[in-house]
Amino acid sequence: MRKSAYLAVALSFGLVGMAAAQAPAQPAPPPQPPQFPNMTFFITGAPGPDGANFGGLEGADAICQRLATSAGAGAKTWRAYLSQQATGGKTAVNARDRIGKGPWVNARGVEIAANIDDLHNPEKNKINVETGLTETGRMVMSRLFVVNYHDILTGTNTDGTAFPADKDMTCNNWTSGGAGSAMVGHHDRMGLNDQPPAKSWNASHPSRGCDNPSLRATGGNGLFYCFAAN
Repeated sequence: MRKSAYLAVALSFGLVGMAAAQAPAQPAPPPQPPQFPNMTFFITGAPGPDGANFGGLEGADAICQRLATSAGAGAKTWRAYLSQQATGGKTAVNARDRIGKGPWVNARGVEIAANIDDLHNPEKNKINVETGLTETGRMVMSRLFVVNYHDILTGTNTDGTAFPADKDMTCNNWTSGGAGSAMVGHHDRMGLNDQPPAKSWNASHPSRGCDNPSLRATGGNGLFYCFAAN
């Protein structure tokens, strides 16, 4: 009788072990992106699928809003720092007029500008390789890295205003992923020399084209600045 009892207990434990071994493992929940609800400025962390074709200003704004929402800052109204030229029936739009009044802070809470005038003042603007962070709080690769993505699309003059309509400086108002060109700035404030354009965060030089390979050819990745406008 005692042997029978031991055998029954052993069999029951064996069956339980077999059932546990055969049960499918539960997948781990996907990792959640870092949350920065107080963030009011970032550089987009990845390029779009079609170069500088964002679907116009509205499409670029939607990208900013989506990325901000994923980082816990979606309660704010986000705008892309991009200008629009007076071509194709469009009116000119200045990047500086669409992003609010500031102040703006990055994902780590570091202020990059107190107001719109400081943002466009080279001595007071604090965007650089350490503060120009993405929506996930990561640094954007610069001239200090093996791969350089410091060209940030803006389509603006140094004061944040749109260019005249005689030359494409906005990749056909952000609808071209091929032919055209766009003004870019250097988020790391570094260039081939010490002249002001090389150190400009928003107006360094035009891109070679509007497709992803052309944007990367001079040190970019189709990224742009996003600001909370409220």
